[in-house]
Amino acid sequence: MLLSIAVAASASQARADQNGIRTVVLPSPSSPLVTIRLVFQVGAADDEPGKEGIAALTAAMLGEGGTVKRTWSEVLDALYPMAADINFYGDKDAFVFMGTVHHDNLDAFANLLAEQILTPRFSDDDFTRLRQDALDAITKTLRGNDDEDLGKQALGTLLYPNHPYGYPTLGTVAGLSAITLDDVKGFYAHTFTRDRLIVGVSGGYPKGFPDRYAARFANLPVGKPRSPLPPSPAPQGKQLLFVQKSAHGDAISMGHAIGVTRSDDDFYPLAVAASYLGEHRTFNGVLMLNMRQKRGLNYGDYAYVENFIQDGWTTFPLPNISRREQHFEVWLRPVPPKSAGFAIREAIYETDKLIREGIPAAGFEATRAFLLNYVNLWAQDGSRRLGYAIDGLLYGKDVLAELKARLPTMTKDDVDRAVRKHLSTANLSIAVVGDKVKALADALVAGKPTPIVYDTKDTPADVLEEDQTIERYPLDVSASRLKIVSASSLFEK
Repeated sequence: MLLSIAVAASASQARADQNGIRTVVLPSPSSPLVTIRLVFQVGAADDEPGKEGIAALTAAMLGEGGTVKRTWSEVLDALYPMAADINFYGDKDAFVFMGTVHHDNLDAFANLLAEQILTPRFSDDDFTRLRQDALDAITKTLRGNDDEDLGKQALGTLLYPNHPYGYPTLGTVAGLSAITLDDVKGFYAHTFTRDRLIVGVSGGYPKGFPDRYAARFANLPVGKPRSPLPPSPAPQGKQLLFVQKSAHGDAISMGHAIGVTRSDDDFYPLAVAASYLGEHRTFNGVLMLNMRQKRGLNYGDYAYVENFIQDGWTTFPLPNISRREQHFEVWLRPVPPKSAGFAIREAIYETDKLIREGIPAAGFEATRAFLLNYVNLWAQDGSRRLGYAIDGLLYGKDVLAELKARLPTMTKDDVDRAVRKHLSTANLSIAVVGDKVKALADALVAGKPTPIVYDTKDTPADVLEEDQTIERYPLDVSASRLKIVSASSLFEK
């Protein structure tokens, strides 16, 4: 079985061998570099009840633990002369293990990566170290120092209650504390199986290498069929979660579940709508224009129609974090507490305007032209192109190829129809992380105006006039749908 997936200017190929191992190849014969991606359809959604975090901890044991032949320190020593790394990351439905190496060192690097997956050491020392790293990441980094991500994770608890997407991929404190090394070994044996594996290879690899490499994983067992996800709970009115902690600014995330992924035709006009509202860390969106540039509220304001995890220090999303269910989200980077209520209202006001009036014709044309060029940057190297090719196999549609094919003929009416069908501000979930959140919560419930407080003079008259509308914009917040919790209480169980 052979199918072609168009990716940027190259064509990838995907096939399954006699062992059922899927392989995606993206040849670039002139390149001196080769990338390998091993993507397992295993994620936090596969966690066992009461052991939340076992998928991520098992992946960490494979990605940052030793092998039967080598300790983790010896693995690092072996990688050093190759100028290569073994990297891993994951989310709710997939984990990827990957690296890029010069083709002269391909065999040695490929052997090390295969050993990590096929013959993990599973030592007590690695287990203790990596479990403590995960606990520290939740209790110290996430709850203590990363208010922006804490807000996004807090939003997840509202969007996905009693659902495997409703807690951090790393797990919970109770879940991690309950996991034993034997639990990890058992989880590895029945979930990191060959039927869940996709082997990806790109670059200047020698003829026959991908097939030979994929065959190395034939000894992995075949697993049981993956359990279906419970459906995302249908939103019913606004709900708010205020997370109390010491902070200089208020980090705000809001959104709702949507029944749309890249597999669906409506995803692509929704992607245009999200980019119009605010592409991640760019200045073309109306949220960024109106909230940062006109009003100086904060550093950045963005919108998404699927889960977004930033790739390192780039502005681009990580590939291979595909999810079976997705959500719409608006992310407001921290704002001064005195203007947090205004920021919430303005984000909803701008989103409402898009839903009610549709995307402006000029805004549609500008956003479409921007995306036609910008999507090329999402796959600017062999590793990212390979990642998107693998995602194309998982979704049945390659997002880059689809956008390039659909954008030239997409219309404003296509975007307006998809927005009206799938987006809503009446059913938003809103999470706020900040210091004095009770006063803000009380003001929103009471329906009081929440004016913006400017630190400078000479704000244009038209902006000040619009401010009067935004600070009183109706939110319909009910005290019964609002909760205030301490940061230290989140993700305990």
